[in-house]
Amino acid sequence: MQPDVQDLIYFYPEGHQAHHEYGHPERPERVEVLWQALDQKGWWAPYPKVSPVDLTLEFLQTVHTRRYLELLQTACKGGAHLDMDTYTTPASWQVALESAGGAVAVASAVWRGHAHRGFALTRPPGHHATASQGMGFCLVNNVAVAAEYLIQVEGVKRLAIVDLDLHHGNGTQEIFWQRGDVLYISTHQAPFYPGSGSVEETGAGAGRGATANFPLPAGAGDQAFNEIMDAFILPLLGGYQPEMVLVSFGFDTHWRDPLGSLLLSADCYRGLIERLAKFCDEGAHGKIALFLEGGYDLDAAAVCGQAAVAGLLGLSFEDRLGPAPFSETRYWTVMARRAKEIWNL
Repeated sequence: MQPDVQDLIYFYPEGHQAHHEYGHPERPERVEVLWQALDQKGWWAPYPKVSPVDLTLEFLQTVHTRRYLELLQTACKGGAHLDMDTYTTPASWQVALESAGGAVAVASAVWRGHAHRGFALTRPPGHHATASQGMGFCLVNNVAVAAEYLIQVEGVKRLAIVDLDLHHGNGTQEIFWQRGDVLYISTHQAPFYPGSGSVEETGAGAGRGATANFPLPAGAGDQAFNEIMDAFILPLLGGYQPEMVLVSFGFDTHWRDPLGSLLLSADCYRGLIERLAKFCDEGAHGKIALFLEGGYDLDAAAVCGQAAVAGLLGLSFEDRLGPAPFSETRYWTVMARRAKEIWNL
């Protein structure tokens, strides 16, 4: 039995295929495989798709500097690289604008009660983009733009961003580092790119205590994620009491991903999203939205996309790829002990 269509709303980035570079892991197939896998389960066609909000440069400058936005536009016109890993094409500026606008559209629709859950297939990804620099495949910080829109336009007072990508969302952390109206929580592999996100990084000024990082060593696996979610993330969310939760969804934590080695299974991801959704039902007005970040194995994209939607909607899900065929480690418990000291949990 399918839930009511208003249980979920999507954003699909029309024309995103024009942002591509031959041989690059951040490629259009990441999104195409994901939505097709959802369609195979009957979880795509029945649900509404939102159009991106038209974002002005004036508004984008509340997240990114004017100088960076001008540099990005210039780079895109020439199809230049922002760094060794981060490419642009002549179409990339418009694609990035629509990705951020789609993130805003989904967040706003959920906030206004048009849907209980939201999933924005944002591409290019965003969480590495700082106020003044694009990097790590990211051009515009989609989740940060969505959060700022909710605060400035929709009047939200307290938001939480939970970043479950393989990599630390250094851009998102930097943007909200000195602010208390956005709680930023990240699980990520460490030591690893981009090198930030230590457990001691907890914010500054008005944002002191509004950043929480849980760096995990290679091989951490499902047990680590489950324990971090239950022992740290959910209690921190409960203490902060956000009005809505935004999730940076990266499936590069999956054990098949070529860029990482956290060994997460898709079924574990389903459980993580399901617990966040239940938290929102009980303590955040039922409002939660996901925003696509990284993930580079196409089979993992398919199963993790299905897992995420199953978690959002409380649906059954069969993880056809199963758990990692490698042994998990317990080295992450050293970090967990330090995190307990810092957060008094």
